[in-house]
Parts: sequence; C-alpha cells; structure tokens
Amino acid sequence: MYESRGTRPVSTAVFVRRVAGHFAVACSVVLISLGMGMWGYHEFEHLTWLDGFLNAAMLLGGMGPVETPVTRGGKLFAGLYALYAGLVFIVAASIVGAPLFHRVLHRFHWKAGGPDSE
Repeated sequence: MYESRGTRPVSTAVFVRRVAGHFAVACSVVLISLGMGMWGYHEFEHLTWLDGFLNAAMLLGGMGPVETPVTRGGKLFAGLYALYAGLVFIVAASIVGAPLFHRVLHRFHWKAGGPDSE
C-alpha cells in the first residue's frame, strides 16, 4: 500500500492526496456509524430522527447520550452502541494517522543512511 523502506519518500502532493483519501475513508466510517446510531435510537427508543442524531453524535463524540433509554431494547442498544462508538474513534484516528506515522518513520529511515545502509 505504501512505498517500501528502500524507496524514496513520495512527493508532498502524493502524500497530501494519500492523507485526503484516508480522511475520506475515516469520514465514511463515522457517517455510517452515525446512521446506525440514528436508526437504533429511532427503532428501539422511538426517538425522532433528529433526537436520534443528537444521541448518536454525542456518543460518537465521547460525550454520552442526551436522553436516558427507557426500553429494554433501547438500553441494550445504547450500551452496545456506546462500546462500538469508542472503537470507532480509535479506528478513525488510526485510519487518518497511518499515512502520517508512515511518513515520519519513512523519512527517519531514509535520512538515517538511505536505502543501502542495511
């Protein structure tokens, strides 16, 4: 997926496109997760779509739900969605951070002696 250790780091323009692509994937993961949360709150707690959006967004943002679930299904969904939302944050941050981390490591190895220093 990325250039190997022995190759020169890619240009800044290619790197920016790579980061933009990763950012788009991370946004897609967050939007799909937001849609799942909205659906769950609408289905299990019978909240309006707007209230479902608010609760799902607050959980994905790490703040916690606004409305306390009252049904058994709603409580189960909210608990599972809260656990899932915590993982989504880690996954999205990793997707965006991967090309940045790779770039730093690749530049460090390249400057440390070049591709023939092994």
